[in-house]
Amino acid sequence: MTTEVGRSSIRSDGVTKTTGKAIFGTDVILPGMLHARLLRSTVPAGRIVALDLSKVAEFPGVHGVLTAADIPNQRSGLVLMDAPLFASEFVRFEGEPIAAVVAETRTIANQALALASLEIEEIPSVGSVEEAIAPNAPLVHPDWESFATPPGLDWPRSGNIVAETCSDPDGVDEAFAGATIVVEDQFEAGRQYQAYMEPRMAVAEFDGQRFTIHVAHQFPYNVRDRVAAAIGVHPSEIRVVGHHIGGGFGAKLDTGLEPYAALLARRFGRPVRLANDRSEDLLTCQCRDNAVIKIRTAIGQNGELLARDVDVLMDSGASATDIPFLTSIPMHVFGSLYRIGPVRIRTRAVYTNTAPTGAFRGVSGTHLYFALERHMDHIANRLDIDRLEYRRSNLQHDGSKLPTGQVLDDAGILSEAFDAVEQLAPWTELGQGPNRGVGIAACMWLTNPMPGSATLKLNSDGTLGVLTAATENGSGAIATGVRQIAAEEFGLPADKVVVTMPDTDAAAFDAGSQGSRTTHIVGRAIREAAIEVRAQIFDTAANMLEAAPEDLELANEMVSVSGSPSKQISLAEVAATAQANSGPISGTGSYTTPMPPINPTCASGLLFPAFPTPTYHVHVAEVEIDPTTGIVRVLRYLVAQEVGKAINPQAVRGQIQGGVAQGLGYALWETLQIDAGRYSQRTLEAYGLPLATDTPEVEIVLLEHPDPAGPYGAKGVAEPPIIPVAAAIGNAVEHAIGKSVNTIPITAERVLEALSSS
Repeated sequence: MTTEVGRSSIRSDGVTKTTGKAIFGTDVILPGMLHARLLRSTVPAGRIVALDLSKVAEFPGVHGVLTAADIPNQRSGLVLMDAPLFASEFVRFEGEPIAAVVAETRTIANQALALASLEIEEIPSVGSVEEAIAPNAPLVHPDWESFATPPGLDWPRSGNIVAETCSDPDGVDEAFAGATIVVEDQFEAGRQYQAYMEPRMAVAEFDGQRFTIHVAHQFPYNVRDRVAAAIGVHPSEIRVVGHHIGGGFGAKLDTGLEPYAALLARRFGRPVRLANDRSEDLLTCQCRDNAVIKIRTAIGQNGELLARDVDVLMDSGASATDIPFLTSIPMHVFGSLYRIGPVRIRTRAVYTNTAPTGAFRGVSGTHLYFALERHMDHIANRLDIDRLEYRRSNLQHDGSKLPTGQVLDDAGILSEAFDAVEQLAPWTELGQGPNRGVGIAACMWLTNPMPGSATLKLNSDGTLGVLTAATENGSGAIATGVRQIAAEEFGLPADKVVVTMPDTDAAAFDAGSQGSRTTHIVGRAIREAAIEVRAQIFDTAANMLEAAPEDLELANEMVSVSGSPSKQISLAEVAATAQANSGPISGTGSYTTPMPPINPTCASGLLFPAFPTPTYHVHVAEVEIDPTTGIVRVLRYLVAQEVGKAINPQAVRGQIQGGVAQGLGYALWETLQIDAGRYSQRTLEAYGLPLATDTPEVEIVLLEHPDPAGPYGAKGVAEPPIIPVAAAIGNAVEHAIGKSVNTIPITAERVLEALSSS
């Protein structure tokens, strides 16, 4: 019987954050700290004709400037070294760094930058994915063949194509030739800014031998390794210290300002702080990629899905970031939910003269499932079959395979999820009345398998220290889930567990807060470490209690002899005795989820081969449309989410509520329109974040199917709630107005345009 796992525990960081005592990255102040600002390109594509920084360098309070001339040939990149730290001859997106100024204060740095003399001759730019693949399109990177990749890792590239994944199984063309009907669609999705509370920042110091970089970052080890590669030092020469993170949602997985801060600290011999202001962050952050998705499906005479042909164009912006990995995601989506014949999938990520894109909660899943589930509605409507019933009649079952060959051993949970939302609100009772509609959408998603570790230390006061490089990104995975798992292992209340801030000098590797992995991976690492720690506890206590280790049990902060409850000793006494006699009690564990078997020949360019530890989800949305204004009002929102085991049910529900709210913003309001390579929206006010009044209370059913490999059965939770939202809303809007809106966001203007169309 568990005491902490499955209980809605209070967050360990709740008091410090609500009282303003928490130290976020932006709060870090070091003695003698200087402040830096970046001079950025004002055009999306151009040739630098002239750059004069003499007045900047001479400005009172300025310590110096740094340009490409000071660090020639220095490039950065997650999987492709295609991003110069400073533009030298050409600029490739608005906001690309050209120079840095370091001054006594941020105000002085800004005043000095205003004196920079910069002349850029604009050249033809590539502003969209369609322009990128057009014949004779300008090359964003004419020298792309010279870009290095990690050893043993490469993928097809040509022209403006950053990466390409292709699957072309036998039988697709034959199925289309024999189809009773063919349904064809095109969907488009715009970019989405993560809109976290704390803009990107970094504080770096250099002691003559090593760097220390202070960050509010989701992946400290990635900062260490990426900065080392960018500035040409060994990773061991860099220490990364983590602080509270004011949100990230994927944008703080890759490096941003950290290499610049490190270079400047080394150059000027004092700590340097570099931080974006909000507009700068919005214009240059690696936001969610925009995409164009074409999909057609061959349908048999009985409505069966005979085959599918999918073409996806993803916008990588001016550098690759992690996008080459994301070209694999369609392989795991378009054959995921429903039984289907062969699926041909071609996914191309392309360079454009826009700010680089990157990871955002539910990477690519948001617009890929939008396309899949909107397309399923269109098929059902074409067949004149109820949209829910058509889905249910084609659901995957246990033993079904993805196009990759991965077997879904637990796909039957999908049917349970559909049942669960039906019990919350019968399908036929929703969306009734004028201008009202109901939509349903499902998804399958992974729990990121990347490795993690944790070290446990039993302190002499009976508390348990957890040392890990995993980060608390606001989800509660560390502040509740990991803490509760550690407490459960030793019969402790959660408030007796202390989790340290990440420090790459102290904690072993962890792959960061991404892909709903933290509770699952770090929790499992804790359970592995606990085996070693419990053995040490029992060995020490056995001598103290004059009993055999195998006769001891651990509960309620006490070690006792089985069958003799009076023979017991506190954990604090055990820890103190061990510390004095044999050394402190500690242990380290690690875990990486094994990748499920796949067919390695299923596709070319497949960098992310499988979806390990899948979870299954169904969303239902009821909306009302104002036909005069086109405004969409969400009346009800229902979620059935599979979670493995809810370590902290309240935290899980909070993640679902937050994910749906973020998904509603993506579906209806948030937009970064690109006009000639520039964002039209340049402030949060113009960007269009949803308000609390725009978000209904989400009705939630948690489906618990414990994963044997997960800690107490836990699976990933945080990413899936955002993924089906746009699809459910889009399907509901079409049901309400009888017209299709196939572009994200589904703005009031687009609704009115659809209503006015013939």
